[in-house]
Amino acid sequence: MAKQDYYDVLGVSRNADQAEIKSAYRKLAIKYHPDKNPNNKEAEEKFKEAAEAYEVLSNPEKRQRYDQFGHGGNAAGGFSGGGMNMEDIFSQFGDIFGGGGSPFDSFFGGGGQRGGRRVAKGTNLRIKVKLTLQEIAKGAEKKIRVNKQVICSTCDGTGAKDKSSFHTCRTCGGTGAVRRVTNTILGQMQTTSTCPTCNGEGVEISAKCSECHGDGLVRGEETISINIPAGVSEGMQLSMSGKGNAAPRGGVPGDLIILIEEIPHETLKRDGTNVIFDLYVNFVDAALGTSVEIPTLDGKAKIKIEPGTQGGKILRLKGKGIPEVNSYHKGDQLVYVNVWTPKALSSEEKEMLERLRSSPNFKPQPGRNEKTFFERIKEYFE
Repeated sequence: MAKQDYYDVLGVSRNADQAEIKSAYRKLAIKYHPDKNPNNKEAEEKFKEAAEAYEVLSNPEKRQRYDQFGHGGNAAGGFSGGGMNMEDIFSQFGDIFGGGGSPFDSFFGGGGQRGGRRVAKGTNLRIKVKLTLQEIAKGAEKKIRVNKQVICSTCDGTGAKDKSSFHTCRTCGGTGAVRRVTNTILGQMQTTSTCPTCNGEGVEISAKCSECHGDGLVRGEETISINIPAGVSEGMQLSMSGKGNAAPRGGVPGDLIILIEEIPHETLKRDGTNVIFDLYVNFVDAALGTSVEIPTLDGKAKIKIEPGTQGGKILRLKGKGIPEVNSYHKGDQLVYVNVWTPKALSSEEKEMLERLRSSPNFKPQPGRNEKTFFERIKEYFE
């Protein structure tokens, strides 16, 4: 079944700003929240759909890729459409409702495990990868050495000197959360928040690790193999889940964000999925015809210049361009023919050309058999 458009899911226009998107998601989250709709599978699915749509549209980079590629942007840029679980969804509520969790934590006495220990998440890393035009056309595998935070091997990421250094948090009793009951005109209202003493972990450390000083993380290097699909472009960002900075105490690692940079080719220019080459021939070859060798992304290729070829003619080498990301379509190589006129002539060459000047065949005859440059451009794109 095809996915519903994310803008339709939230009920906003494609020009909606972040405030409108956030407001729309907040209303849907309250309407379809599992605590408000127990054992309602339809409401649960709508709750997940809204969270998935917000996760993409609230992120400017992911939203740009979604607007360009639709749901297929997952392979190009890695947004997490379809991969969210309830833990991911409830982690969004701190941003949406301005607190540490769902608004229903206060209305319904907390959300079970959601009000307990908090799982730490490592920060994302960003790197730049430079690619040649040939690598972009065929795809590439790059091995990159990344300096990042890794789990401390001395304490296995716990941050403690040894096992005896762990103690149950005295404030929350190991639950990672504290609850308060407030008397209101409507009766008693219970609120739940992250424990300020242990930051939601449920434990305290009396003696810290001497290597990481309690952080559970140290600086290290990792060689990462990156498979880059064919057809990427300058400025595009790819994402590798879990390859960013490590998180302490068994948390979830961050992501590795890869920014694509194109290395300019010496003779070829990129125009979307097409590749352009400017070919210069002298007017003798243009008049008599010839065969020339030109560069392509696959090596050299020989093409034929027909007798009487005019300057501005566009030759097309079908399928010699760059593929689209997540598509079988491949662009072409366009060869722009430029007739080169010599600036310095010998006396003998001038004499020969003077004799040809008066020939009817050397007088411009536009409209006779040749199309104008703009007509050829229009014909190509039609």
